[in-house]
Amino acid sequence: MLLLAVPFLLFLLITWQVLADGPLLRLDERLSDALVRPDRASELLSDLGNVETAVPVLALALAVTAWRLRATGVDRWWLPAAAGAAAMVLVPVLVAPLKAWTDRPGTPAVPPATGYFPSGHTATATVAYGTATLLLLPLLGSPAVRRCLVALCALLILGASYGLVRRGYHWPLDVVGSWCLSMILLLAFSATVARYGRRARKHEE
Repeated sequence: MLLLAVPFLLFLLITWQVLADGPLLRLDERLSDALVRPDRASELLSDLGNVETAVPVLALALAVTAWRLRATGVDRWWLPAAAGAAAMVLVPVLVAPLKAWTDRPGTPAVPPATGYFPSGHTATATVAYGTATLLLLPLLGSPAVRRCLVALCALLILGASYGLVRRGYHWPLDVVGSWCLSMILLLAFSATVARYGRRARKHEE
């Protein structure tokens, strides 16, 4: 519960600052000014948060997980994959109304518009790569491979986040807010799968 409370409260704080045009936004704008340097590298990194890039990675992990669990005769083999797909579906369901509600303008590097908080690309990358990693970790026997997978996940998420800020597509707080929102979804997904695992073990006993 504490793990869920931390990102939730932080997300509430950031959202309140965006709505109230609070002092955190002044710091956010100064940080953005220092970081924004649009170039080809930042453009490519930001593309890691595209639906066309991140969702197929998750879809592959969903398919592999479902196939492996079904092949081993696990009861309700489809549940982890279904929970992972649901987490991804919730991203636009939550992000779109939040963008409309907060109505935050973009950085000077993008055309005049609103609806930049929270960052949809950051949420897409974090939930897609994070869920894929959580699904695949139990299927891997080697600790070294597991560590490599976690490191790769972190690099993809941080790379997409950095690219979005560096290119000027989002303010830093747009990205941090999405991290918080995504963490809530990932924790909910992890709790669902863990509960399923406990029930499966009890059923075997």
